[in-house]
Amino acid sequence: MIITTKSGQSFDTEKDLTAAERHILQKLFAWEAMAASLEQFKEKKKEAVLKGWNNSGPVKESNALKAITRDMAKKVTARLDRE
Repeated sequence: MIITTKSGQSFDTEKDLTAAERHILQKLFAWEAMAASLEQFKEKKKEAVLKGWNNSGPVKESNALKAITRDMAKKVTARLDRE
């Protein structure tokens, strides 16, 4: 999957993210739509990174994952501002 941020950065999840990072991203897609606050989204991201894939332990975030999740946080803020 290709993800393009609002700033124009494009990432290929198959090439730019590890399998564990893709797993985290899948969880965060749901939280992007459901989070009741930006703080809740950030907490869920922190939890996912610390737990890793199937509780395998902390995942070192790549620059790609950091950029994608920063963009997601902006989308959460924009969604909450509209509500």
